[in-house]
Amino acid sequence: MKIKIRRIDKSLPLPAYHTDNAAGFDFYARETVTIAPKAIGYIPLNVAIALPAGHMILLASRSSTPKRGLMLANGVGIMDCDYAGNNDEYKAVVYNYTDAPVEVARGDRIAQGIVLRSDQIEWEEVDDLGTSDRGGF
Repeated sequence: MKIKIRRIDKSLPLPAYHTDNAAGFDFYARETVTIAPKAIGYIPLNVAIALPAGHMILLASRSSTPKRGLMLANGVGIMDCDYAGNNDEYKAVVYNYTDAPVEVARGDRIAQGIVLRSDQIEWEEVDDLGTSDRGGF
């Protein structure tokens, strides 16, 4: 699948898979950002992307991101296919859970994305689902 992408700063690389079997591609920070302790920060990811209809990008933390004292503030990000203008730069919203400032340097790999189908559904409300209860919760 080919997807249109616009880099804001062309001196930084395109998002890339870093192993042959990687599920996610890494995004690079476009600028150096310092996130204050116990605060939320926004890291520009240097790209605007035009996804095909019916697709989305799941933005997730890299496994190394928590080692820095950061986590995605919203758990995961969902980048819809209609967020696709030339100036709709993707950003990682991160939370610094440490007691010290955390710096993310320009060019750091800070988040990863996975392209997924995102079919919209139609609800069919019923009084009985016709299945057995499993229990749990």
